[in-house]
Amino acid sequence: MTKLFARFAKDESGATAIEYGLIAALIAVGIIGAATTLGTNISTTFETVSDRLETANTPATP
Repeated sequence: MTKLFARFAKDESGATAIEYGLIAALIAVGIIGAATTLGTNISTTFETVSDRLETANTPATP
């Protein structure tokens, strides 16, 4: 029984998979954060352009 426990304690193959999983999760969080920020900036830019086009398209009142 102690040999089985000692072999189990020395086995690090699961630790590597967990590390890769954590790295992948961290990268995914970074991508989500960047996409959210970029999406907000793009939305603001399009709203600004739309407002300016509406203002430029308004006919002048005499």
